This record gives sequence, structure tokens and C-alpha cells, in this order.
Amino acid sequence: MKAVQITSFGAADVLRVNDVERPAPGAGEVLVAVEASSVNGHDVIVRAGELKMVSGRRFPIGVGLDFAGTVVEAGADVAGYRVGDRVWGMVHPRQRHTTGGAAEYVVVSADRIAHAPVNISSVEAASLVVTGATALIALRDSVHAVSGEKVLVRGAAGGVGTAAVQLAHALGCHVTALARDRHAPLLTELGADEVLDYGSTTSDRIGPFDVIVDTVGSELHCYRSRLAKGGRMVTVGLSAGALAAIAASSVHGSRRIRTFSANPDTAVLRDVAGHVTSGALRPVVDSVYPFADIAAAHQAFERGGVVGKHVVAVSA
Repeated sequence: MKAVQITSFGAADVLRVNDVERPAPGAGEVLVAVEASSVNGHDVIVRAGELKMVSGRRFPIGVGLDFAGTVVEAGADVAGYRVGDRVWGMVHPRQRHTTGGAAEYVVVSADRIAHAPVNISSVEAASLVVTGATALIALRDSVHAVSGEKVLVRGAAGGVGTAAVQLAHALGCHVTALARDRHAPLLTELGADEVLDYGSTTSDRIGPFDVIVDTVGSELHCYRSRLAKGGRMVTVGLSAGALAAIAASSVHGSRRIRTFSANPDTAVLRDVAGHVTSGALRPVVDSVYPFADIAAAHQAFERGGVVGKHVVAVSA
């Protein structure tokens, strides 16, 4: 089979589509024929060598965190999945992989997949695995947003941001989206009650908010100050500065900044699928790249300005 791998850390041009042996599922695992994968920040920082504690330094290293495709084989002790089932899921983000979701086939534990929503394509599904799960965990499990609360989504036009806007709206929250002004029509369509241009809006002139969902990872202390009494803030845009702000918030105030590493299991993926099926969550795909052009997809991700997700079509 063909799989995207890196044999050295660096820029997007280190990505290679290599011929490798097709894996076989063990007990509790499934083999999935991948139809699409997306580009996530995790993929980029692994490729750049910024996550060696997880990826290790032994090459080759697989690329691609998420995938959507079809079950072609199930190992022993796997229940609930049959050959031909459409599924979505992700490889474990804290384990080393020689092949990842950006491959023609991937083997994963059955507790890391779920049946994909029937009302969207595999390309659309791949755009929502990480983003939908991250937004759902952030709003439901991390900050416990409830109907009637005022929610700010910072970086609202990105993959997690567009999902968070939709899910916060579905919860009955009043949603303020902070993004580029040109993205206002889309964000309003997705459920934002108000869209603010991040280029001309300073943190000291907005709020207060009951909940802040941050996908950027900078100026966290400034936005934390815009929380109402009892407010909660979560960030998924991690950096050295973000980690320092998170640590300081836990020491110096009750309105601490929360964070987490999205690592959804079957239950979370099923919940996301339920929101897609109900129409509360829809995919937002910026662009689709052929498998052979995954380097271009990584380069586009790093340039920024993405609306939704960059998706890689592995098979037609």
C-alpha cells in the first residue's frame, strides 16, 4: 500500500508517499481502507520535529491523525463492525506510528472508531473527526456550557472554531465569533449571533463572557480578564506562552484556563455523528488535495487563513 511518511524532520517537502506493507489487524483491531484524511496542527508539529517526546526520533514516522473510510477486515474480539461499514476515527495522538491516517489502509483499535454519519461524504467526515470531537469536548466536558450563556469563540473560522460555533449555537448559547471580517457571512450562517473582526477588535472592548473557547493560544491572560464571574475558558491552541498562561491562571485565580488533548473514543465519535445526523453540525471544507499533493496541503495549513479544514482525498 501507499502511505505518507517522513524520514527526517523539517518543512512540508520532507513528506513522502512511500510503498509499505499493508498492516493486518490484531485482536480488538480493525483494518480500514482510508478514503480521506485531514491536516491537523498535530501533524504539522510532528513533521517539524516539535513533538519528539511522542513521535520519537526513529524514522519513518507516519503522518495523519484522522481518517474516514471503510472496514475491510476485523480482528478477533471485534463486535459491532462488519466488512463494508463506513467508519471514521483517529490514531492515538500520543503513540508512535510508522503509518497514520494519511495512508491507503490503517489499523486501529476498534474503540477508536465509530460509524460515520450517513448524510455526509468521507471527505466531509474527515474534516470533522478531530474538529468536531475537540469542539464537543471543549464545550460539553471542559467548560460545561449551558443554554443562555454568552460564549466567545476565538479563531472561529478555523476547523475547531467553525465546529464550536455550531455546537454552542445548538446548546442554546449566545455565540460571539472572533475571526476575519470577511468570514462573517459564513459564521452567521453557522449560528453566530455576532461576528467581530479580530483585526480591529481588542480584548478590552468586548465581553464579559460566561465561556471563552480559544483556538489561537496567544494573549490568553487578556481574554481571561473578559470572563464574567463564574466564567470558564478553554484553549486548544497550545504554545509555550499558552502553557505559561494556563499555569498562572491555576495559581492566581478561580477562573482558570483549561486545556486538553483531544483523544476521542467511540462514545465521543458517536456523539459527534449524532450532531451531524441531526443537522446541528455540518462540515466546513476549505479545500481538497489529492493524496500525492499532501505537501501542498501542509503548506496551505501553515500559511493560515483557512476556513474549516484542508482535506486529503486518499482514494476516489
